Amino acid sequence: MSKEQEFKQKILIADDSEMNRSILTDMLESEYEIIEAENGIEAVNAIQKHGPELSLILLDIVMPEMDGFGVLEVMNKRHWIEEIPVIMISSESSSFHVERAYQMGITDYISRPFDALIVHRRVVNTIVLYAKQKKLVELVMEQIEEKEKQSSLMIDILSHTVEFRNGESGLHVVHIRALTKLFLEHLVQISDKYSFSREEISMISTASALHDIGKISIPGEILNKPGRLTKEEFDIMKTHTTIGAEMLENLSFHQDEPLVKEAYAICRWHHERYDGRGYPDGLKGDEIPIHAQIVALADVYDALTSERVYKKAFPHEKAVRMICDGECGTFNPLLLKCLTDIADTLQDSLNNTGENQTDEKELQDILEEKLQPKEISASERMVQLLEHERMKCSFYASMSEEIQFEYTMNPPMLTLSGWGAQKLGLPEIIMDPQENSKVVSIINIEDIKKLSNLLKSTSPKEPVVKYDCKVTIDGESRWMRIVAQAMRLLDEPEKFTGIIGKAVDIHEARLRLDALERMASHDTLTGLLNLGYAERRIMEHLRDDISGRYVLMLLDVDNIKEANDSRGRMFGDQILAHVAGILRQNTGESNIAARVSGDEFLYFAKCNSDEEQAARKVMSVLEGEYEGFRISVCAGTVSTEDEGKDYKELFMKADKALLEAKKGGLGQHRSYKNV
Repeated sequence: MSKEQEFKQKILIADDSEMNRSILTDMLESEYEIIEAENGIEAVNAIQKHGPELSLILLDIVMPEMDGFGVLEVMNKRHWIEEIPVIMISSESSSFHVERAYQMGITDYISRPFDALIVHRRVVNTIVLYAKQKKLVELVMEQIEEKEKQSSLMIDILSHTVEFRNGESGLHVVHIRALTKLFLEHLVQISDKYSFSREEISMISTASALHDIGKISIPGEILNKPGRLTKEEFDIMKTHTTIGAEMLENLSFHQDEPLVKEAYAICRWHHERYDGRGYPDGLKGDEIPIHAQIVALADVYDALTSERVYKKAFPHEKAVRMICDGECGTFNPLLLKCLTDIADTLQDSLNNTGENQTDEKELQDILEEKLQPKEISASERMVQLLEHERMKCSFYASMSEEIQFEYTMNPPMLTLSGWGAQKLGLPEIIMDPQENSKVVSIINIEDIKKLSNLLKSTSPKEPVVKYDCKVTIDGESRWMRIVAQAMRLLDEPEKFTGIIGKAVDIHEARLRLDALERMASHDTLTGLLNLGYAERRIMEHLRDDISGRYVLMLLDVDNIKEANDSRGRMFGDQILAHVAGILRQNTGESNIAARVSGDEFLYFAKCNSDEEQAARKVMSVLEGEYEGFRISVCAGTVSTEDEGKDYKELFMKADKALLEAKKGGLGQHRSYKNV
């Protein structure tokens, strides 16, 4: 096998017609390594031999020995259909055959006679789509694994902190999680009453680690008392169930999270008993959530088999016997069956438990449950993923107002984003775009050639080019910046396969840039400068105008809290916007007005008159009524003539003056030189 063949993706062509196989082979062998099968039996043997290496199967229906549906049946039984995409190519075009093929998991169906370019495009798209799906699965796996690790780490730290106070080894938390998982897994096997998914089992076992979190509030002398607790001490100890539940209930931002709900139930009710003699609520039988019952059983078993300050550890066999004989309270008979069923392997399972993190196999199972529900076929999942990606791209394109496009060279096809097609007045998919008169009327053919030459001069290390040209939209010429990237095959980096890119209206982009700059420099509520931007402007004035005399005022709107309390925060915001509007109207080119925070404003101006007079002038302009509410302001001022031109010093002194003014009552002014 040559080096070129070694890196080619493999396609299996299963067809009893030598001519059909030859046509497809001639079409694809330059890009792919072809494996042929004359019938269904040979196809199954080829899949078994080359399975992991196959990127695609082209399958005929009518074949000797075993037909195409027989091959699909084997692929479903052995789960190959989940890993290898299948395109069925057949002259059988009845709706019955097509529907049956899709139900058995094929990705695409092509009827004979077919167009060679269409087949080639569908083959390429299917292989690329499956590759993207595998990459997506890997990325989701990484994210789930990282999330699981971080969640488990934080919960373990918190629960181990509680166990440290309790004088128990950190293995108690690990054992509770492991036992909860084991009991849940066996419960779903022996009873149709409960059906927990792998994801739910993982989540409940994680939540179980928080079962005793309320003990963090119990005094240490009670937690670690070596002898029997008095009635008063035991009453205090029992409060850890309700305290733990209250702690979780006070997580106001996370009440809808399943983990929090499960942990709440476990914290509050893991000391309830099946006969109603538990605490804190005296729940009985199935009134107790099943996962709280399971944690209760796990907690009792681990307490019996572990050493405590008040007792030695009991052997495993005796602990199981004590629980089953009712010496530790009454438990659900179904859970007792779980305990006895797995009793022989329980100790080995606990000994093999590490930090009880969700392992890679379990994460894979959880991911499969999320991505591959039993009622959804492989082809439907791929369509859903493709539609999901299409919706995302369409949304991003419409939000960014960029004309996004993709161009493939073989067959020549231009695909535009929905927003871009609407903007240009073109269909989303255009075959042979250089032959399309509408395309040529929008962008000059000379510009297309120049852009093409730029792309040809790119390299795998520097694949992106930028090109400015005029584009005609609705009869009007606009300057657009085209940003494009050349696409190449991974194993043939010098060979173009297509282009992706976007075109941005330069004028509109500048307007958006101005808008973004304004957002960065202005307060959103009042439209005045924000403090950071105002600070830079003031420092420039102080630096450039050495001889100028300025006054810095800090203004505080009186009784804004009263406005918020009496008419609502929105009314208070309206007052602030009203005051800001007056400031803005009375701010000249050399003056600066800004919102400091809350109900405080800054005013910086040249001052050729007395500082007191300048302040009273500004205050009188701002005072008045707004929808029946009396507005007044306090002011603290500082002059550069008296205090120098260090901005930070000026601001600090004006702030101190404002504080003194507010102490004097409503509508007061203080100058720093008089403070």
